[in-house]
Amino acid sequence: MSEETKRDVFLQIAKENRDLRMYDPEAIEPKELIEQDYQDWIREYDAALPDDLPVIPQAVGEWLKNCKHDECDLVDAIVSSVNSIITSRRVTRWMEDHFETFARAWVLGVCRVEETGEIVKLEGKHE
Repeated sequence: MSEETKRDVFLQIAKENRDLRMYDPEAIEPKELIEQDYQDWIREYDAALPDDLPVIPQAVGEWLKNCKHDECDLVDAIVSSVNSIITSRRVTRWMEDHFETFARAWVLGVCRVEETGEIVKLEGKHE
């Protein structure tokens, strides 16, 4: 396994592309336009979602949304799911069996819905 991140690899490719365009003797593009393209690619990459979003059932996603809206922290979300009369046993069981996926969705604030493949942002009140 490499020590490089996906961002490192992307930057290397983007720089090589920029340099090839900049130093191509037959290029007619202004260097400023080439540099602007390079900067735009970096901004777009930084704004893009991760490749491997956590996949969670829709009911768990709804629970996460509600907890974030109520400004719970991760521990409160987990504990309250176990103690809540609102949470279905299916949601609680899924969370117990997939704690890492649940926590990752919480931290990223985004997930993919298992049933539909839809990408959902789990925003709180102040996000």
